Amino acid sequence: MKYIYLLLTLCMFSACSKEEGYGLYKLKDGQEVELLISHRYDAMGDLPLLAAQKAYPGLSLAGFDSREPGFNYLVKAKMVVYSGPVMMDGGPSDHLNFVKVISKEKYAGNESFELSLVRSIVPGPNFVTLYKEGDLYFYITAFGSKIQLSYTDVQVGEQLAEIWEFNKNNFSYNNAPSIPSKWKSIVATVTHDPENFGKAYLVSQLKLTK
Repeated sequence: MKYIYLLLTLCMFSACSKEEGYGLYKLKDGQEVELLISHRYDAMGDLPLLAAQKAYPGLSLAGFDSREPGFNYLVKAKMVVYSGPVMMDGGPSDHLNFVKVISKEKYAGNESFELSLVRSIVPGPNFVTLYKEGDLYFYITAFGSKIQLSYTDVQVGEQLAEIWEFNKNNFSYNNAPSIPSKWKSIVATVTHDPENFGKAYLVSQLKLTK
């Protein structure tokens, strides 16, 4: 009889050891973690980092709708496993879901960073993420929010006008981009605009590549 109990114990241990994990750090479904979130909202390389490892977990963060540009955050998030059908068009997937803000700190530096103004959508063509309201230009984030793009350099202003002249037809009908970008990439070098902190990026340079 004792051998039966031993066998059952070994089977249970084996099953537990094979429990599936998700992401680069094999997080368990429902597991809560702390994440570092950068002030560089939706910039190139803007990824959530596990606070303990200071490393990208290989999973996106969803639901952090109160995030503001220009602030560094420590947040709590929960591992959520997607159990629906496999999607071929960038649909739902395993991710980390925002739970709460643990701390929030205003970024005090002036280091520049980069935005990509050409984005790939699945299915569909690459499109330019620049929008204009009145005299103001806006960057459309991957999360659907808008951040103003301000400038003081005349050449930058002319480049933004050139990009918008091409891109405005994308917003003529139901704001649904459908015209492929004529540029392979548009990279904007920016800092936080001190005159409109948390609401605008100040563009110092634009690199357009066809």
